[in-house]
Amino acid sequence: MAELKTQPSATSVAAFLDAVEPPQRQADGRTVCHLLQRITGEEPRMWGPSIVGFGSYSYTYDSGRSGTMCRLGFSPRKANLVLYVLSGRDGEADKLARLGKHKTGASCLYINKLADIDLAVLEAIARDSLAEMNRRYPPA
Repeated sequence: MAELKTQPSATSVAAFLDAVEPPQRQADGRTVCHLLQRITGEEPRMWGPSIVGFGSYSYTYDSGRSGTMCRLGFSPRKANLVLYVLSGRDGEADKLARLGKHKTGASCLYINKLADIDLAVLEAIARDSLAEMNRRYPPA
């Protein structure tokens, strides 16, 4: 079985964020980093080459494949700011309707820039997602 590419690394989160382009995406990345750190109480850590993650959990699929991933995370990519904060929890769709301009896919939330959204709604979504992660995968 192939090894998962998204593993925790020793890469500096600050250095990663310093290299993000364009400058607005870098600023948005720093804002999201502080927001998720405040919500989780965890220090940010790089997962793979481009995901900033907070906390971790272990999972095993029905197929037997298992791994470890961050509880919440984000990636300030060139096309979008991608947040790994969607859980499918009750009420999530209502919050997404109030969030502002965004797209979704699986557990991902895609935002062009933070100025397009309501940060208080984003915080509520992230808090709900963390609560759902803690319910499904209780912290050790």
